[in-house]
Amino acid sequence: MRPLLRRLLAAALILTTPTALAQAPDTSDTEVSLEGGGGSFLYGSLMRPADWKGGVAVLMQAGSGPSDRDGNSTLLTVRSNVLKLIAQGLAADGIASLRVDKRCIAKSAAACPGEDNLRFSTYVDDMAAWARYLARQPQVRCVMLLGHSEGATIATLAAAQLAKEKVPVCGVLSLSGAGRPFGDIRLQQIRDRGAPPAILDKVAAIEAALKEGRTVDDVPPALRVLYRPAIQPYVISQGAVSPTQAAAALTVPLLVLQGDTDLQVTVEDARLLAQAQPSATLALIPGANHVLKAAPAEPKANFATYADPSLSLAPGVMEAITGFIHKAAPGN
Repeated sequence: MRPLLRRLLAAALILTTPTALAQAPDTSDTEVSLEGGGGSFLYGSLMRPADWKGGVAVLMQAGSGPSDRDGNSTLLTVRSNVLKLIAQGLAADGIASLRVDKRCIAKSAAACPGEDNLRFSTYVDDMAAWARYLARQPQVRCVMLLGHSEGATIATLAAAQLAKEKVPVCGVLSLSGAGRPFGDIRLQQIRDRGAPPAILDKVAAIEAALKEGRTVDDVPPALRVLYRPAIQPYVISQGAVSPTQAAAALTVPLLVLQGDTDLQVTVEDARLLAQAQPSATLALIPGANHVLKAAPAEPKANFATYADPSLSLAPGVMEAITGFIHKAAPGN
């Protein structure tokens, strides 16, 4: 496969599919666990400020692919530490947080039903279970759900599910989240990276079939990373979800945060989410990319930041997050 095509397909995969690859988390937090079915467990890191006296606790959901509790991934050597940096920023502002390894990933790898059995609802249900766990912890007054990339839609759907159960959820933070169908975003990502017409035509045909709920057998080798048979049921379940409808159904405060040099989703996605939920707070961060690092729009330099955990979050990111939390949950 040509290097350019390999890079663009890997970039598209970040907003696309689950994978059973495992990666050890890098954490110094309090390790916690949750029963994940069949005698297996899901794991995460609970970070409380040293002098924490209670209040809001933020539950974080990573994006798609092999993304661990810190927001890192084996794809494209993604080591941005985006969620770990957010957790540290929250702790510095007196806010507790819990970030978790997704089912099938890192320390939660054993709780994997098999790639072909994963569905979008699997991660929604897992996030809801973690939220119930967090709400039961001493001194937690209410839980805010934070999702990055694909995790933003998962958090939004989990919040609606928890509202029906009267679990104390006091807000949703959507970071770099999709505002359009995921299939449309995949196709645009591949088009924007300069894929040849033959590849674009095949991707469009596959996406059309999956949108109709039909699996595809004749996937070219160059596209199997995105559309191999084992993950097509997941992609179909993902495609049945409308991010804007999920946002519109929220009954708790919503923050939509988006960087304007994001090469995976766009400011237009953020605007669509905010328009769907008129009470939403829209925060557009100048010069921030998909992993919320300061980066130019030029692809090579932009993607280079994904592999550098030493880079801080872009200016304005933590201010928008903590400002929203304090406004949505006064007295925290």
